[in-house]
Amino acid sequence: MAAPSSKTLKDLSGKWLMNKTLSDSPDPGLALQGIGWFVRKGIGMSTVTLYVKMYEGPPNPPSTSTDPVVHIDIVQTATGGVKGTTEIRCIDGVAREHTDWVFGTVRGRTTWISTADIDDEHLRSNWLEGDEEKAGPNGETHIKSLAESVGNGWTATQIWGFQMINGERRYARNVVISKGKDKVEFRLVYDYLGEETEP
Repeated sequence: MAAPSSKTLKDLSGKWLMNKTLSDSPDPGLALQGIGWFVRKGIGMSTVTLYVKMYEGPPNPPSTSTDPVVHIDIVQTATGGVKGTTEIRCIDGVAREHTDWVFGTVRGRTTWISTADIDDEHLRSNWLEGDEEKAGPNGETHIKSLAESVGNGWTATQIWGFQMINGERRYARNVVISKGKDKVEFRLVYDYLGEETEP
């Protein structure tokens, strides 16, 4: 289902299903990240659902600021016996470490970003840029999520926003995985399934 006009980067709260038909396969990216074949196969066969809760509040450690920031808490579930993951983000640019069973320990930071500040051609392509998409404190139309593996040598850069796909407005993520001289690009596209924020 297309994203309703009420859903922007100001309010991603709700239930989102990864649309396998519209999305590129993430398998080459997972391989570059060192994820084993059996796990990749399981992820490829599963249905991935995101439960997103977006809100304002004091930032999580290690930040010592008391000024409110935007939080994005995502519980990711998968069918087919694949264990899910939880992602806790603050859009404040502060590096935080996170460990899960898929990617190991990762140092991530999340920021607001404008298209003009995105260097990579794939990451900045195909976005809707109208006034209705402006969500950041300075009118930014995107969220940038940068994750760096602690120990495995890869980085994953995601740009989030909305794209017009087959005539429908969709929440999407353009992704680049890099390790040394190797680089994988893909896009993930999501269906909006409603306001549920918990599995």
